[in-house]
Amino acid sequence: MDGENKNLYSAVQPTNNLTIGNYLGAIKNWVRLQNDYNCFYAIANMHAITVRQNPAELRQRTLALAALFIACGIDPEKCALYVQSTVPAHAELCWVLNTFTYVGEMNRMTQFKDKSAKHADNINMGLMDYPVLMAADILLFQAAVVPIGKDQTQHLEIARDIAQRFNNAYSPTFTVPEGVYLKAAANISDLLNPDKKMSKSAENPNGSIFLSDDRDTVIRKFKRAVTDSDGVVRYDPEKKPGVSNLLSIYSVFSDKSVADAEKEFCGRGYGEFKLAVAETVADKLAPIQAEQARLLKDKEYLDGVLLSGKNRAEYAAKKTLNKVYKKIGFYQIQS
Repeated sequence: MDGENKNLYSAVQPTNNLTIGNYLGAIKNWVRLQNDYNCFYAIANMHAITVRQNPAELRQRTLALAALFIACGIDPEKCALYVQSTVPAHAELCWVLNTFTYVGEMNRMTQFKDKSAKHADNINMGLMDYPVLMAADILLFQAAVVPIGKDQTQHLEIARDIAQRFNNAYSPTFTVPEGVYLKAAANISDLLNPDKKMSKSAENPNGSIFLSDDRDTVIRKFKRAVTDSDGVVRYDPEKKPGVSNLLSIYSVFSDKSVADAEKEFCGRGYGEFKLAVAETVADKLAPIQAEQARLLKDKEYLDGVLLSGKNRAEYAAKKTLNKVYKKIGFYQIQS
């Protein structure tokens, strides 16, 4: 195993429903990576509160996400699955790293600008400081590997810069992380606007297939998916982005090549094609949804999983934090 004995960190916010794009691009990769690395997988509820949350819904979504991860194949015996806020070292290290981060760096973060525009009524310091907390998340576990998408490159670079800055100021303390770009089995686009990536925070939810969507909802959304006027099922992302997106989705959920999918629907209409894609996706989601529902009925089990993950994460985090505190000169009482 290439990643044997290397730590890996990744996290997902419990804010909105995850899409099939998140499943293919992140969760399925997490399942694979847990066999190759020492994985720390967090439910990032501290990041979530940079946008106002309904407290009851945040708690519910946190538990639902834990159940979903397990239902998708995350094995709590192979990795540390935990809730970010249950390990206070995240916030503690973040404060230290703030003193090694420059205001100009934060002002240049493109995601801060994007989120500020979306949440103009609540441009808080947490929104600006988000990348430093993300750096703390990663460096806390001496993560050598961080799976990222292309939109997270800037955040990883900040984490690397902070780590190197601290290491140069004192002595080697943090592992400088490397990004591993996750390759989804397919690039999934919005069903109504195939020029955009399918998103869990899209303005129109009808363009996204959420992992929680029931069968009827999945079919309804696919029936409304944008195609074109020539009526030919052919893969051509430039000239036929809507049809090509549906072919990509069908291919990955049916375990067939795009070429085989094209042959299968040769001479068949878009209505029949869309229904086939919808039913194939719904069939794959059904067992995941059933297992998530079963797990949510067993709160004692889920709490046990999250407690075990928290203990494993806290053990690793404290080792790093104690080292950092010693390096910067914090007085520590010997117990």
